[in-house]
Amino acid sequence: MRIIETHAHLDDPQYSEDLDEVILRAKQAGVEKVLLASVTMRDIEKLKALESKYPGFCYAMVGVHPQEVNASYREELDAFDREIHSGKFIAVGEVGIDLYWDKTTQAEQEIVFRHQVASAVEIGLPIAIHARDAFQPTVNILREFDKNKLRGVLHCFSGAPENARAMMSLGDFYFGIGGVSTFKNAKFTERLSEIPLDRILLETDCPYLAPVPMRGKRNEPSFLTFVAGKLAQIYSVTAEQVGEITSKNAEKLFF
Repeated sequence: MRIIETHAHLDDPQYSEDLDEVILRAKQAGVEKVLLASVTMRDIEKLKALESKYPGFCYAMVGVHPQEVNASYREELDAFDREIHSGKFIAVGEVGIDLYWDKTTQAEQEIVFRHQVASAVEIGLPIAIHARDAFQPTVNILREFDKNKLRGVLHCFSGAPENARAMMSLGDFYFGIGGVSTFKNAKFTERLSEIPLDRILLETDCPYLAPVPMRGKRNEPSFLTFVAGKLAQIYSVTAEQVGEITSKNAEKLFF
Protein backbone atom coordinates (compact mmCIF):
# COMPACT_ATOMS: atom_id res chain seq x y z
CA MET A 1 0.00 0.00 0.00
CA ARG A 2 1.13 3.54 -0.78
CA ILE A 3 0.35 6.29 1.76
CA ILE A 4 1.18 9.96 2.28
CA GLU A 5 0.61 11.10 5.86
CA THR A 6 -0.53 14.72 5.66
CA HIS A 7 -0.69 15.80 9.31
CA ALA A 8 1.60 14.54 12.08
CA HIS A 9 3.30 15.90 15.20
CA LEU A 10 6.41 13.73 15.32
CA ASP A 11 8.24 16.43 17.26
CA ASP A 12 6.04 15.57 20.25
CA PRO A 13 8.01 14.37 23.31
CA GLN A 14 6.12 11.06 23.15
CA TYR A 15 8.45 10.07 20.29
CA SER A 16 11.68 11.14 21.96
CA GLU A 17 12.79 7.57 22.75
CA ASP A 18 11.83 5.61 19.62
CA LEU A 19 11.28 7.93 16.65
CA ASP A 20 13.57 5.89 14.39
CA GLU A 21 11.43 2.82 15.05
CA VAL A 22 8.24 4.83 14.40
CA ILE A 23 9.66 5.99 11.06
CA LEU A 24 10.70 2.44 10.16
CA ARG A 25 7.23 1.08 10.92
CA ALA A 26 5.71 3.84 8.82
CA LYS A 27 7.88 2.96 5.83
CA GLN A 28 7.13 -0.74 6.26
CA ALA A 29 3.40 0.11 6.17
CA GLY A 30 3.83 1.95 2.87
CA VAL A 31 4.07 5.52 4.13
CA GLU A 32 6.20 7.44 1.63
CA LYS A 33 6.07 10.94 3.13
CA VAL A 34 5.01 12.58 6.39
CA LEU A 35 3.96 16.21 6.67
CA LEU A 36 4.79 17.77 10.02
CA ALA A 37 2.30 20.31 11.35
CA SER A 38 3.57 23.30 13.28
CA VAL A 39 1.96 24.38 16.55
CA THR A 40 4.13 27.24 17.77
CA MET A 41 7.14 29.14 16.50
CA ARG A 42 9.02 28.05 19.61
CA ASP A 43 9.19 24.52 18.20
CA ILE A 44 9.90 25.30 14.56
CA GLU A 45 13.57 24.34 14.85
CA LYS A 46 12.50 20.84 15.93
CA LEU A 47 10.52 20.44 12.72
CA LYS A 48 13.45 21.64 10.63
CA ALA A 49 15.71 19.15 12.41
CA LEU A 50 13.34 16.27 11.63
CA GLU A 51 13.19 17.32 8.01
CA SER A 52 16.99 17.30 7.88
CA LYS A 53 17.28 13.96 9.67
CA TYR A 54 14.74 12.26 7.40
CA PRO A 55 15.20 14.00 4.04
CA GLY A 56 12.64 13.20 1.38
CA PHE A 57 10.39 11.68 4.03
CA CYS A 58 9.55 14.43 6.54
CA TYR A 59 8.31 17.83 5.36
CA ALA A 60 7.73 20.75 7.71
CA MET A 61 4.83 23.18 7.74
CA VAL A 62 4.95 26.56 9.46
CA GLY A 63 2.13 28.08 11.47
CA VAL A 64 0.69 29.17 14.80
CA HIS A 65 -2.03 26.86 16.17
CA PRO A 66 -5.15 28.73 17.39
CA GLN A 67 -4.76 27.33 20.91
CA GLU A 68 -1.36 29.01 21.06
CA VAL A 69 -2.86 32.45 20.43
CA ASN A 70 -2.64 34.66 23.52
CA ALA A 71 -1.67 38.19 24.52
CA SER A 72 1.79 37.76 22.94
CA TYR A 73 0.45 36.72 19.54
CA ARG A 74 2.20 39.64 17.82
CA GLU A 75 5.57 38.13 18.73
CA GLU A 76 4.47 34.77 17.32
CA LEU A 77 3.39 36.45 14.08
CA ASP A 78 6.71 38.29 13.81
CA ALA A 79 8.51 34.95 14.11
CA PHE A 80 6.09 33.40 11.60
CA ASP A 81 6.82 36.18 9.13
CA ARG A 82 10.56 35.58 9.40
CA GLU A 83 10.17 31.85 8.88
CA ILE A 84 7.65 31.78 6.05
CA HIS A 85 9.80 33.97 3.84
CA SER A 86 12.69 31.52 4.13
CA GLY A 87 11.12 29.34 1.44
CA LYS A 88 11.74 26.16 3.43
CA PHE A 89 8.21 24.97 4.19
CA ILE A 90 5.74 22.71 2.38
CA ALA A 91 2.63 24.50 3.70
CA VAL A 92 1.20 26.93 6.23
CA GLY A 93 -0.30 24.99 9.12
CA GLU A 94 -1.67 24.13 11.53
CA VAL A 95 -3.64 27.37 11.59
CA GLY A 96 -7.26 28.32 12.15
CA ILE A 97 -9.85 28.98 14.84
CA ASP A 98 -10.70 26.85 17.88
CA LEU A 99 -13.68 27.87 20.00
CA TYR A 100 -14.04 24.54 21.78
CA TRP A 101 -11.67 25.34 24.63
CA ASP A 102 -11.73 29.12 24.82
CA LYS A 103 -14.01 31.65 23.14
CA THR A 104 -12.41 34.65 24.85
CA THR A 105 -9.55 34.79 22.34
CA GLN A 106 -11.72 34.58 19.20
CA ALA A 107 -10.84 38.10 18.03
CA GLU A 108 -7.12 37.43 18.40
CA GLN A 109 -7.43 34.00 16.76
CA GLU A 110 -9.15 35.57 13.77
CA ILE A 111 -6.39 38.17 13.42
CA VAL A 112 -3.70 35.49 13.50
CA PHE A 113 -5.58 33.18 11.12
CA ARG A 114 -6.28 35.97 8.62
CA HIS A 115 -2.62 37.02 8.67
CA GLN A 116 -1.37 33.49 8.03
CA VAL A 117 -3.87 32.84 5.23
CA ALA A 118 -2.82 36.11 3.58
CA SER A 119 0.83 35.04 3.79
CA ALA A 120 0.05 31.64 2.30
CA VAL A 121 -1.84 33.22 -0.59
CA GLU A 122 0.96 35.73 -1.19
CA ILE A 123 3.65 33.06 -1.32
CA GLY A 124 1.51 30.41 -3.00
CA LEU A 125 1.50 27.77 -0.25
CA PRO A 126 -1.39 25.46 0.72
CA ILE A 127 -2.99 25.85 4.14
CA ALA A 128 -3.71 23.18 6.77
CA ILE A 129 -6.75 24.50 8.63
CA HIS A 130 -7.85 23.66 12.17
CA ALA A 131 -11.52 24.61 12.70
CA ARG A 132 -13.06 23.28 15.91
CA ASP A 133 -16.50 24.58 16.81
CA ALA A 134 -15.63 27.40 14.43
CA PHE A 135 -16.68 26.42 10.93
CA GLN A 136 -18.63 29.58 10.14
CA PRO A 137 -15.98 32.05 11.42
CA THR A 138 -13.43 30.12 9.39
CA VAL A 139 -15.54 30.33 6.24
CA ASN A 140 -16.16 34.04 6.81
CA ILE A 141 -12.43 34.76 6.81
CA LEU A 142 -11.68 32.57 3.80
CA ARG A 143 -14.35 34.46 1.83
CA GLU A 144 -12.15 37.54 2.06
CA PHE A 145 -9.61 35.94 -0.29
CA ASP A 146 -9.48 35.14 -4.01
CA LYS A 147 -10.80 31.59 -4.37
CA ASN A 148 -8.48 31.08 -7.34
CA LYS A 149 -5.50 31.49 -5.02
CA LEU A 150 -6.79 29.58 -1.98
CA ARG A 151 -5.87 25.93 -1.58
CA GLY A 152 -5.46 23.63 1.35
CA VAL A 153 -6.94 20.99 3.62
CA LEU A 154 -9.53 21.13 6.38
CA HIS A 155 -7.67 19.09 8.96
CA CYS A 156 -9.48 16.46 11.05
CA PHE A 157 -12.66 16.81 9.04
CA SER A 158 -15.81 15.39 10.63
CA GLY A 159 -18.48 17.61 9.15
CA ALA A 160 -21.38 17.20 6.77
CA PRO A 161 -21.02 17.09 2.99
CA GLU A 162 -22.64 20.54 2.93
CA ASN A 163 -19.67 21.88 4.88
CA ALA A 164 -17.30 20.27 2.42
CA ARG A 165 -19.12 21.81 -0.53
CA ALA A 166 -18.98 25.21 1.17
CA MET A 167 -15.22 24.86 1.53
CA MET A 168 -14.76 23.73 -2.07
CA SER A 169 -16.66 26.81 -3.25
CA LEU A 170 -13.99 28.96 -1.58
CA GLY A 171 -10.94 27.38 -3.18
CA ASP A 172 -9.10 24.17 -3.99
CA PHE A 173 -9.79 22.39 -0.71
CA TYR A 174 -9.34 18.81 0.48
CA PHE A 175 -10.44 17.06 3.68
CA GLY A 176 -8.16 15.26 6.13
CA ILE A 177 -9.53 11.97 7.46
CA GLY A 178 -7.91 10.09 10.32
CA GLY A 179 -8.59 7.80 13.24
CA VAL A 180 -11.87 9.47 14.24
CA SER A 181 -13.46 7.87 11.16
CA THR A 182 -13.04 4.44 12.80
CA PHE A 183 -14.81 5.37 16.06
CA LYS A 184 -18.27 3.91 16.72
CA ASN A 185 -19.77 7.36 17.32
CA ALA A 186 -18.36 8.85 14.08
CA LYS A 187 -21.73 9.77 12.57
CA PHE A 188 -20.11 11.88 9.85
CA THR A 189 -18.91 8.73 8.09
CA GLU A 190 -22.52 7.84 7.22
CA ARG A 191 -22.45 10.51 4.50
CA LEU A 192 -18.72 10.76 3.89
CA SER A 193 -19.02 9.00 0.52
CA GLU A 194 -20.90 12.07 -0.76
CA ILE A 195 -17.50 13.81 -0.76
CA PRO A 196 -15.47 12.48 -3.73
CA LEU A 197 -12.50 10.32 -2.80
CA ASP A 198 -10.34 12.58 -4.95
CA ARG A 199 -10.89 15.26 -2.26
CA ILE A 200 -9.77 13.10 0.68
CA LEU A 201 -6.35 13.06 2.37
CA LEU A 202 -5.06 10.59 4.97
CA GLU A 203 -3.75 11.95 8.27
CA THR A 204 -3.17 10.81 11.83
CA ASP A 205 -2.75 13.99 13.91
CA CYS A 206 -0.41 11.71 15.84
CA PRO A 207 0.29 11.20 18.68
CA TYR A 208 -3.44 11.86 19.12
CA LEU A 209 -6.63 10.12 17.91
CA ALA A 210 -5.33 6.62 17.26
CA PRO A 211 -7.77 4.57 15.16
CA VAL A 212 -9.59 1.42 16.18
CA PRO A 213 -8.14 -1.13 17.02
CA MET A 214 -5.32 1.02 18.43
CA ARG A 215 -7.59 3.52 20.17
CA GLY A 216 -6.16 4.71 23.48
CA LYS A 217 -2.57 4.10 22.37
CA ARG A 218 -0.07 6.60 21.05
CA ASN A 219 -0.92 7.18 17.41
CA GLU A 220 1.68 6.93 14.65
CA PRO A 221 1.78 7.10 10.83
CA SER A 222 1.81 3.33 10.33
CA PHE A 223 -1.70 3.20 11.80
CA LEU A 224 -3.04 4.87 8.66
CA THR A 225 -3.52 1.38 7.22
CA PHE A 226 -6.53 1.08 9.55
CA VAL A 227 -7.95 4.38 8.30
CA ALA A 228 -7.43 3.29 4.70
CA GLY A 229 -9.31 0.10 5.50
CA LYS A 230 -12.25 2.05 6.92
CA LEU A 231 -12.38 4.34 3.90
CA ALA A 232 -12.25 1.31 1.62
CA GLN A 233 -15.49 0.12 3.21
CA ILE A 234 -17.10 3.55 2.92
CA TYR A 235 -16.15 4.09 -0.74
CA SER A 236 -16.48 0.44 -1.85
CA VAL A 237 -12.91 0.23 -3.14
CA THR A 238 -9.78 -1.53 -1.91
CA ALA A 239 -7.51 -0.14 0.79
CA GLU A 240 -4.76 -0.02 -1.82
CA GLN A 241 -6.93 2.18 -4.02
CA VAL A 242 -7.63 4.47 -1.08
CA GLY A 243 -3.90 4.78 -0.46
CA GLU A 244 -3.12 5.48 -4.11
CA ILE A 245 -5.88 8.02 -4.68
CA THR A 246 -5.28 9.93 -1.46
CA SER A 247 -1.54 9.96 -2.10
CA LYS A 248 -2.11 11.46 -5.54
CA ASN A 249 -4.36 14.05 -3.91
CA ALA A 250 -1.59 14.94 -1.46
CA GLU A 251 0.92 15.24 -4.29
CA LYS A 252 -1.39 17.61 -6.19
CA LEU A 253 -1.84 19.82 -3.16
CA PHE A 254 1.57 19.86 -1.54
CA PHE A 255 4.28 18.82 -4.02
